[in-house]
Amino acid sequence: MLEQLEALEQEGLSAVAEASDAGALEQWRIDYLGSKGRLKAAMGGLKDVPKEEKPAVGQKLNAVKVRLTEAFEERKSSLGGGGAKKSGPMIDLSEPAIAPALGRRHVISRVKAELCEVFGRMGFEVVHGRELEDDAHNFVKLNIPPEHPAREPIDNFYVDDPLTTDEPRMLRSQTSTVQIRTMESRKPPLRIISPGRVYRPDTVDATHSFMFHQLEGLYVDRKVTMVDLKTTLFQFARAYFGEDAEIRLIPSYFPFTEPSAEFYMKIRLRPDKPAEWVELGGCGMVDPAVFEAVGYDPEEWTGFAFGFGIERIAMGKYGIPDIRMLFENDVRFLSQL
Repeated sequence: MLEQLEALEQEGLSAVAEASDAGALEQWRIDYLGSKGRLKAAMGGLKDVPKEEKPAVGQKLNAVKVRLTEAFEERKSSLGGGGAKKSGPMIDLSEPAIAPALGRRHVISRVKAELCEVFGRMGFEVVHGRELEDDAHNFVKLNIPPEHPAREPIDNFYVDDPLTTDEPRMLRSQTSTVQIRTMESRKPPLRIISPGRVYRPDTVDATHSFMFHQLEGLYVDRKVTMVDLKTTLFQFARAYFGEDAEIRLIPSYFPFTEPSAEFYMKIRLRPDKPAEWVELGGCGMVDPAVFEAVGYDPEEWTGFAFGFGIERIAMGKYGIPDIRMLFENDVRFLSQL
C-alpha cells in the first residue's frame, strides 16, 4: 500500500507538471483530487490494510494529499489562475467603453426653472408656499364669496368637511394663496413669483389634469398701473418665446383682480395644423378688497397679479399636443425635449 501511494504521488506530480492550460489542469484535479479521483479511491483501500500498518499508511495518505494539493495550487498560479476554462468572448481592453445614458431634468422642472430665471431678470423674487391650505387663504382673503361656483366641494379637494368646519383644510386650487401669505408677513413694496403644484378634480383629457403646475406673480408698489402689467407680460412672452411671439389680453373677470384679463398667445401645438390662440392664464390689478384682507391700505398701494399654467407654457414652447404626455414618463417622449 505504501508503495502504491508513493507511485500515485510521483505520477500525480508528473502529470500536473505537464498540464499546459487551465482546462488540462482542471481535468487533472478531477482525476486525482476529485470526489471520484485516484486519491479518494486509495483512501477507500485503507480498510483492507492490516491493523498494525494503518497508522503508517494513514500518514502517507495525508502526506500525498497535501503534496498533490500544493502542486495543484502552484501550477494554477503559474498558469494565471487556473480553474475551468471560461466561455464567452474575450474583452478588448483597448476598445472604447459604451457611454452611459445620462438622465435629464423633466420638462416641467426645466420650464419652471426657465420661467423663474426670466422673471428673476425682471426683479421678481421666488417664494414658495404650502400645498395643504385652508379655506380662508384659498378663497376668503382672495375676495371669493361663499356662493361662488369655485368654492363648491365637488370642485375642490377638501381634507375637512366644509359644511361642518369653519376653516376647512384643502389642497390648494391656485398658487394665489402664496401671495396672500406673503402680503400677510411682509410690507410693500414687493415683487414675487411663486411656482408650484395645484389640485382640482378636473376630468383628465388633452388639456386638463387633476394636478398641474402654476406660476403666480405679484407686484405691489405705489402707482402701479395696468400698463405695468401689460408691459411685464409682453416682455416675458418675447423673452421666453422669441420676439415674434403673438400675444393679446382679453377683458375677463376674477374676484381677486379688477380690472381683469385673460392672457392669450398664438401657439402651434401640432406641426400639421396652423397656430391657434391658447389661454396661458389670467391677470389683472389686485382688487382693493384683497389688500384690505391682508392689512394693506388700498389708498396708498396698488399692484397687479397674474397666474400661468406651466404645463400650458411647456406645451406651447415644445409643441406638445396632449398634457397627459408630460406625466406618462415615456422615456422615448422625454428624451426628445
